[in-house]
Amino acid sequence: MSLGTILIILLVLLLIGALPAWPYSRSWGAYPFGILGVVLVIIIILVLMRVF
Repeated sequence: MSLGTILIILLVLLLIGALPAWPYSRSWGAYPFGILGVVLVIIIILVLMRVF
């Protein structure tokens, strides 16, 4: 596995973990999920450009 693949898998797992599933985390809104989503898109673009 390349570094890019490992990063994408790790970020997808973090995205799943950032979903507001518990009552106390519902007030956070989409901020954690949105930030991780932007990071995932950037990593995917870098992997497609063969930076990683």
